[in-house]
Amino acid sequence: MKLTTLMTSAAMVLGLATGAMAQDKTKVGFVFVGPVGDGGWTYEHNQGRLAVEEEFGDKVETVFVESVAEGPDSERVMTQMALDGADLIFTTSFGYMDPTINVAKKFPDVKFEHATGYKRADNVSTYSARFYEGRAIQGHIAGSMTESNIIGYIGSFPIPEVIRGINSAYIHAKKVNPDVQFKIVWAYTWFDPAKEADAAKVLIEQGADVVLQHTDSTAPQAAAQEAGNVITFGQASDMAQYGPKPRVSSIIDDWAPYYIERVKAVMDGTWESTDTWDGIGPGMVGIGEISDAVPANVKEEALALKDKIASGEYHPFTGPINKQDGSAWLAEGETADDGTLAGMNFYVEGIEGSIPE
Repeated sequence: MKLTTLMTSAAMVLGLATGAMAQDKTKVGFVFVGPVGDGGWTYEHNQGRLAVEEEFGDKVETVFVESVAEGPDSERVMTQMALDGADLIFTTSFGYMDPTINVAKKFPDVKFEHATGYKRADNVSTYSARFYEGRAIQGHIAGSMTESNIIGYIGSFPIPEVIRGINSAYIHAKKVNPDVQFKIVWAYTWFDPAKEADAAKVLIEQGADVVLQHTDSTAPQAAAQEAGNVITFGQASDMAQYGPKPRVSSIIDDWAPYYIERVKAVMDGTWESTDTWDGIGPGMVGIGEISDAVPANVKEEALALKDKIASGEYHPFTGPINKQDGSAWLAEGETADDGTLAGMNFYVEGIEGSIPE
């Protein structure tokens, strides 16, 4: 009888210890808008997830769901992650904003981090990168290298993040080439290789010999490569397989340090709702290697611009800048405030066409 009691007690202790070990493991979920193999946006977020696993080892468990449509479907996925015991959930697309807020209300003990949005709660943080800083460098290179003076731009959705990028690229292309013209095609998708390729082909047919993109696949790179004398820039990821031409440089999103920092904050109990918006200086926005297809003097100027932005010496939105309708926006030497940039819903002077509703 005593032996049975001892065995039962040992089993209970072992069970409790196992339970405690399971509880000690922090569970982190990631909701992805595209496939992890998209070569762009989602690929880089997944690299951040893998960095979390490497950093914390068996102290952490990560889970992810890829290709989750923005809207009700994302809310279902987030809810299931929370029900499955996630301590922290990263939701990595603008269209997940309201679903994140909705699910967070139902799970006040779960921490949520929403990428590129602006709605926060006690258990919801927001984070994004200042992609427009990288667009300034791309614009400088594009304006310097175009021979047709027509630069094409594939927009995903007409949200402030994308509009900021278009404006920044245009301002800096125009500075080095007053004759430059932007043509914009809206793909209304983050990731759809067929649509992205079609958009690139349309722009090339319209005379663009430079194509910039705010969509996530490498399809525009492939279309430019097929067309011949067209240059492109990697979006969110390096896309270096298309270098040295058409891809002559890139914007690289480095989420790993942020993801590691926020997971650690959950682990040590210091997590608080914050808004993070970092750029080239802190390293959240990287500039991919500028290839030898770019003239040496242009490369030198682009790297100098990068350094000035990184140090804070220069802000990509520095006046004088007018809005598209000719009204004054920024006076000589004045820089844009973050509030206006975060809600940007206008083109700057010189860009043709209107922003879709």
